[in-house]
Amino acid sequence: MARRKQQPAHESVTGRNWIRAGDMVQVMSGDDSGSRKNPRRVKVLRVLPKKNKVVAEGVNKVFRHVRKSQEHPRGGRIEKEVPFFMSKVALVCPSCSAPSRRKIKVMEDGRKARICSACGAEIKLP
Repeated sequence: MARRKQQPAHESVTGRNWIRAGDMVQVMSGDDSGSRKNPRRVKVLRVLPKKNKVVAEGVNKVFRHVRKSQEHPRGGRIEKEVPFFMSKVALVCPSCSAPSRRKIKVMEDGRKARICSACGAEIKLP
């Protein structure tokens, strides 16, 4: 009897991703989320839609230890951002500056637009 290959639950891609590179997001959970009074808001550098992950500026940094080479003559540690799950960030509306869930609205000209659920303003694509 053949075994079925099961897909891990965290890798399922649900619907279309509405967070794009260049968007301003608020980190909702984790070490880099900031505090309740001072939440951490960052810019998205890359989006990995097949893995449901994003890379944000200054969030989830790790050190990579490198040996001496021609590329790195002194060796040492390189600090870089690594991807984390998209569910840990919320899109920030530029007009009301609140992290909100987005709605999708079909405009009169037929294009789809991101709408802020808090104030109803359109969130432009970066």
